[in-house]
Amino acid sequence: MRSGRHPWLRHAVLIPAALLFAFPFYWLVVMSTGTTADIFSSPPRLIPGTALFDNVGRLLEAIAFQRAFANSVLVSVVATTVTVAIAALSGFVFAQYRFPGRDWLFGGLLVTMTLPTGVMLVPMFQIYVDLGWLNTYLPLIIPGAASAFGIFWMRQAAREAVQYEVIEAVRVDGAGFLRVFWHVGAPALRPAIAGFTVFQFMWNWNEYLWPLLVLNDSDLYTLPVALQQLNGSYGMNDYPVVMVGTLLATIPLIVVFLIFRKQVMSSATSGAVKG
Repeated sequence: MRSGRHPWLRHAVLIPAALLFAFPFYWLVVMSTGTTADIFSSPPRLIPGTALFDNVGRLLEAIAFQRAFANSVLVSVVATTVTVAIAALSGFVFAQYRFPGRDWLFGGLLVTMTLPTGVMLVPMFQIYVDLGWLNTYLPLIIPGAASAFGIFWMRQAAREAVQYEVIEAVRVDGAGFLRVFWHVGAPALRPAIAGFTVFQFMWNWNEYLWPLLVLNDSDLYTLPVALQQLNGSYGMNDYPVVMVGTLLATIPLIVVFLIFRKQVMSSATSGAVKG
């Protein structure tokens, strides 16, 4: 009631906060369209410049941007699809199906979330060396396919959104597991699936250290690894080229969020992941 009587107070807080969070992206645009002299000018230039296409041209000369972009799209889409599918199916099972050892198995799954990533890098790297999978896309897709966090996310959502009685009624009619999930689980989990899809896509798209370790062929580089080459090609003094590469790499993340924004907002406000 209080916020309804004084909407100006809420706006007075939200508008400056929104501008504060949006400014780094705007500054990225300004640096991407300017020159090095513009960036270090005093006072700093706050209006986008006219050097965007020149900076893009130098970016394409420095690295194989198109190839790296295609690699990132391929890896991120495939890895995200596989991870979300496994998480949704597994979370649905843990939430709505009863079988011996279910709680122990889920508890063990949660324990894996406490393992530091750095501890796992060397054993995982050795495994993929033995399998002969280095310099392939497989190490970028397989390790995250069974996401403990994703399974936990979907389990919590399924417990909130799906009624066990509905599942039993559908099973009485002769429906198998996949049919039950497709007709009952998937529609109820749509907001949670959308939210986790955005999260997982961003994670896969921005991953840097692991691709750097398992990829030696520049034709397989993803965008974060390829953009790192700018440090060797142009040096850190050519900020416009670095910034325009970062700007172009950010656009797909914005597009994915805009596509799923309604479902993400629904997931955030419906308590889908509340314990």
